[in-house]
Amino acid sequence: MNQSEKWLAALPVYNEVDSVAGVIEEVKHYADDILIVNDGSTDGTADVLAACHGVEVLNHQRNRGYGAALISAFRYAIDNHYDGIVTLDCDGQHQPKRIPEFIRAAASSDLVSGSRYLQYFEDDSEPPPERYAINRQITEEINAQLRLKLTDAFCGVKAYRTEALLKMHITDPGYAMPLELWVQAAASRLQILEIPVPLIYLDLNRSFGGVLDEAETRLNYYREVLNRAISSVGNADMVFPTRGEILASTVED
Repeated sequence: MNQSEKWLAALPVYNEVDSVAGVIEEVKHYADDILIVNDGSTDGTADVLAACHGVEVLNHQRNRGYGAALISAFRYAIDNHYDGIVTLDCDGQHQPKRIPEFIRAAASSDLVSGSRYLQYFEDDSEPPPERYAINRQITEEINAQLRLKLTDAFCGVKAYRTEALLKMHITDPGYAMPLELWVQAAASRLQILEIPVPLIYLDLNRSFGGVLDEAETRLNYYREVLNRAISSVGNADMVFPTRGEILASTVED
């Protein structure tokens, strides 16, 4: 990593009162600049954040969605002239100690994405069957339509170079935001790299919100967002690269 580069660690937060303080303290060991996007939490998370020092907090007045929180983080990174941004969730399922690894990998890539299925780690969790099946299905459909070689379409640990963010226009406010991201990344011919991260599930009963808790409804919603995103870039005369042209996968210890 170029030591002169300035990187931001950004964490979207929604109702994480029990974990947010501990995760922030751990992130401080690996990142100098930290942004928390509090997406309209109602469980006391805002009070915990108000007492945290050494972090910047953006507050959404209402819950706008996972994608909306990340979009706010992207805009903050761009407006404050960061060279890149690492995103991770604040529920304890992502390891802050991996932040430097992602930044190093971004030295030669536009977008570095974690994959929970590239490499087995000794303490890996057993993924909930329903979530695993949907991840596999959507990942396969993305690869077929975008000519990529992804192994994990939904992992939230990522490093983005700001130059890459400026080539995309992400708008989806919900959990389907990564699908729009992959479409625009492929159409923009970004250099994508997947690196392995442990598979950690702490909340097997996490809600996706309302009707999206029903698996078939969620799968159809993901497909709708994916197809809409592909149609959008197609209308802009953007051409997808050949399979394997922009993505290389590595397995590291």
